[in-house]
Amino acid sequence: MTQGTQVTTEPASVHAAFLQSAARWPKRPFLDVLPETAAAYGASEGALTYEDAAAMVEVLAESYRGEGYGRGHRVALLLENRPVFFLHWFALNACGCSVVPINPDLRAAELEYLLAHSEVVLAVAIEARQDDLRAAAPGLPVIGPDYVPPPAPGAALPAVADPASEAALLYTSGTTGLPKGCVVSQTWFLECGRWYARMGGLCALVPGEERMLTPLPFFHMNAMATSTMSMVLSGGCLIPLDRFHPTTWWDSVNRAKATIVHCLGVMPAILMKLPVSAAERSHQVKFAFCPGTDRRMHAAAEARFGMPLIDAWAMTETGAGAVISAQHEPRRVGQSCFGRVEPFMEARIIRDDGSDIGADEAGELLVRHAGADPRHGFFTAYLKDPAATDAAWEGGWFHTGDIVSRNGAGDFTFIDRKKNVIRRSGENIAAVEVEGVLLQHPLIQAVAVAAVPDALRGDEVMALVVPHAKPDDPAEAATGIVAWCLSRLAYYKAPGYVAFLEALPLTATNKVQRGVLKDLALGLQTALGTIDTRAMKKRSA
Repeated sequence: MTQGTQVTTEPASVHAAFLQSAARWPKRPFLDVLPETAAAYGASEGALTYEDAAAMVEVLAESYRGEGYGRGHRVALLLENRPVFFLHWFALNACGCSVVPINPDLRAAELEYLLAHSEVVLAVAIEARQDDLRAAAPGLPVIGPDYVPPPAPGAALPAVADPASEAALLYTSGTTGLPKGCVVSQTWFLECGRWYARMGGLCALVPGEERMLTPLPFFHMNAMATSTMSMVLSGGCLIPLDRFHPTTWWDSVNRAKATIVHCLGVMPAILMKLPVSAAERSHQVKFAFCPGTDRRMHAAAEARFGMPLIDAWAMTETGAGAVISAQHEPRRVGQSCFGRVEPFMEARIIRDDGSDIGADEAGELLVRHAGADPRHGFFTAYLKDPAATDAAWEGGWFHTGDIVSRNGAGDFTFIDRKKNVIRRSGENIAAVEVEGVLLQHPLIQAVAVAAVPDALRGDEVMALVVPHAKPDDPAEAATGIVAWCLSRLAYYKAPGYVAFLEALPLTATNKVQRGVLKDLALGLQTALGTIDTRAMKKRSA
């Protein structure tokens, strides 16, 4: 391969796209492992070029092919954010296998469900979790990343160069029930990279030059698809961290010489609570891709850290077939604006009766790809759940379950998940908005808000609070929190009940289990220790 070789054929798979970039940018770094990441994983630090990575991928692919693995086989990967994750993923993709990335925080019952539901034929895992996988799925071959795979349990299907073929099975978080398995294609991954590469505006990529740092887990769409594929298709360098470390974040950003960082909205909020340091302004970052940044601190965080925090919206199901991002000015910073629809997609916002809403009204967001194929770039289906797949696509539009509004200029504002909206005395209250305010209170470490019944108002707001330290006087602490909230939100949005907990019910991806939370809130509403603060909620002049 020669530096600068041009390849114009459209790739039909993730592996083919990687090989094209390896041919065009052979000496450029594909991965760079920082010393702190190497120390966390006991791995080698330093850069891995595209051509060296391609050679390692080919060795692994030959090993899998030699044992009969191919199309029709699913292989689980529990490798955390280690560099070897990419090598096995690309090698399996080269063979036609589908990969099932596993959250390393999953435990027995969760692993039993996922491994059985996905019908994986092999698991490649770090040593510390291999016995857990064997216990969860007796008889399933489990190997380490440096082991030769055992023979495949059955013949593979004939190989095809089909962009519609299954590339991975990604599981949703399961906030309201068992996680759904999203079957995603080669096209799903490729479109994620293509979309990012053509974003432009504040997010314009320079081919062969970008260095992207991400602490996000590689079993999620953001890191596995958006980050990885954008770097692969643009010849950029991906710099993974094992996780987000607030106190050393800026040191890692500077050491990585990152031009792009990926984060989640909660991360800037955490960084804003730390003392100001010179490191937070000595970086080379052009933008932070940061969906869900709290509107109350968005402008202040951009000013303090010297970079735009780009809000965006997408789902595992939509991929880049329908994605909205705020990379063009005016971004309406501080208004929870996540951008405008671009020509490649279409969007509607509907009421509960299915009718379209007007400007500035809130309703459920429906999306589809523009053109002849409304599902282009979307997930293929929910595994073993055709009814759920059909319901999601009712009427030819994908029903997102997200409540949003759109102003007259076309700017979209996120309100909340549909199942998260609390309706009190005719007012719709977004749980996520109340949670965002409460999280800024110095007493609160974590919080979740849920609806509980109220005979007069329909719903009432209940806050389940995990404090930094157990309050000496819970009633005094609760009234102080509510009084503080009343100074920042409309009175009806403030908690009418406050309960202090040691921990919230979380999924394995650290999202609140909303279904469990609802039952928990109902049980705590009249429990001893729950503070009734409804009398504090009075409409002011």
